[in-house]
Amino acid sequence: MLTISDISVRIAGRLLIENSSVQIIPGARVGFVGRNGVGKSTLFHAIRGDIPLEAGSITIPPRWRIGSLAQEAPNGPESLIEIVLKADLERDALLREAETAQDPHRIAEIQTRLVDIDAHSAPARAAAILSGLGFSAADQARPCAEFSGGWRMRVALAATLFAAPDLLLLDEPTNYLDLEGTLWLEDHLAHYPRTVIVISHDRDLLDTSVDQILHLDHGRLTLYKGSYSSFEEQRDAREMLDAKHAKRQAEERKRLQAFVDRFKAKASKARQAQSRMKMLERMKPVTALVTQDVHEISFPVPERTLSPPIIAADDVAVGYDPNRPVLNRVTLRIDTDDRIALLGANGNGKSTLVKLLAGRLAPFSGRITRAEKLSVGYFAQHQVDELNLDGSPYDHIRKLMLDMPESKVRARVGAIGFSGKAGDTLVRSLSGGEKARLLLGLATFAAPNMIILDEPTNHLDIDSRAALAEAINDFPGAVLMVSHDRYLIEACAERLWVVANHTVTSYDGDLDDYRRTVLSANETRPASRERGRESPKPERPKGEKRIPLKQRIAQAEAEIERITGIIAKIDAALALPDLFTRDPKQAAQLAKARAGAESALQRAEEEWLDASSLSDEAAG
Repeated sequence: MLTISDISVRIAGRLLIENSSVQIIPGARVGFVGRNGVGKSTLFHAIRGDIPLEAGSITIPPRWRIGSLAQEAPNGPESLIEIVLKADLERDALLREAETAQDPHRIAEIQTRLVDIDAHSAPARAAAILSGLGFSAADQARPCAEFSGGWRMRVALAATLFAAPDLLLLDEPTNYLDLEGTLWLEDHLAHYPRTVIVISHDRDLLDTSVDQILHLDHGRLTLYKGSYSSFEEQRDAREMLDAKHAKRQAEERKRLQAFVDRFKAKASKARQAQSRMKMLERMKPVTALVTQDVHEISFPVPERTLSPPIIAADDVAVGYDPNRPVLNRVTLRIDTDDRIALLGANGNGKSTLVKLLAGRLAPFSGRITRAEKLSVGYFAQHQVDELNLDGSPYDHIRKLMLDMPESKVRARVGAIGFSGKAGDTLVRSLSGGEKARLLLGLATFAAPNMIILDEPTNHLDIDSRAALAEAINDFPGAVLMVSHDRYLIEACAERLWVVANHTVTSYDGDLDDYRRTVLSANETRPASRERGRESPKPERPKGEKRIPLKQRIAQAEAEIERITGIIAKIDAALALPDLFTRDPKQAAQLAKARAGAESALQRAEEEWLDASSLSDEAAG
């Protein structure tokens, strides 16, 4: 059990957590929520022992392994599958020792433990996790250094999940994922066999993957049973009760104070007045929970309504190399007030389509027609790099309103969420959510007829995401969005387009249908192993190409050679003439280890036969 007892945590002189206690039972799946900046990540640092406590204690079972997402993305020449496999430190150490061990007793211990932790199925489990997070079989064999930072953070997440720690701490894991990866992660966490605490602002993840909510507010930790929706109901009910209690107490205080003020000077009433003064002193103040108001998000109304369609594409091919277009045969139409969400795994061409519609890419062939005087506002998270870190929100808006009086500039800065002194805060000092608000304000400054939002919810807390959904629904123009946040899509989108197989098609189902489609591609879940329990054998992907098949054949051959060497060492130990009479326990361990290695060898040979057969069919 994770026990947090009366802890106080202070960072840079600011008290973030004060006299808080909570107990989290083994196997609990906990969603950790609270406004940005209240100290959620700080608590993770305290649990890991990275920062000292001002008071109190945190107790973790001594044999628990704690796992969390690495701060820096992995890099280097190793393949993705190798990086993930090495995350299981015990398995990696045992395998390395097995290559050099000579002592029969130690060989028996190593091989028995490898069988207990199901080490031989590890490559299949690692591949399943990487596949769920969006890496193809060919990708898994590529060097990590060939991938961008965002994709390498997915590798870090895969490694953390593969290690299957007893206490898994995840801080905003969906920030690096697309919708498809998020859906897979939701399902994976919902079946995680150990204790997990996940900081997230993704309402759907908190409704489908956890069974408790830990809320940090005003420095206090409170644990609620149930999903996020249940937590909201419980919190609202509690706030109403606290407000009523605070009101009753204020009325009682007023009544007692009035009596004291009236009779404290009268000798005949002095004793009663003194008694009521003591009652006032003993009365513990009750503070009603005040909901922190969220800055409203709003988009300016377009000056004119255009005739539909505002964009029409007919048999368009687009990309970056005319000989290898990313998208072909794109035929679509966008009307004045459309609400469209793009679905499809990263790398399928969503960004290419967005750039085409935003006018940043010209088609190689086909025809694209735009309404006259069409204005498009484009928001993407990578635009954070284009902000002037030494400028303020006021400075960014002033550049767009050079001839306007100070009052109007300040009013516009306030309208995008930076009133008063906040407007003069340097961008480098803004939080991720504040930078996102600034970018939204800049992208829609010219009152566009159409807004394109590419992952707008990263770094926004739950309430700000709700404010964004309201802004989208209130906006009279067209909106096209790419998001991993199901809540935002379900709240706003009226049409779904799938970008896959080098084209764009309309999707007739809803997000629940799409979720089932995504998860059906990862039906097996050999992703987090129970120590000492055999994981199911994953089904073979259909229609694999020849390059992955060749890799599978080579990997299977290497595994056969490795296990054959292990069996030879065990057989040599078992051949010692007096082993069974001198040390029957060691002999039994060796026999058990040989049986496990034999089973692993059989699986490797089956893998080699399957891959070889598929390769022959493809060649033939």
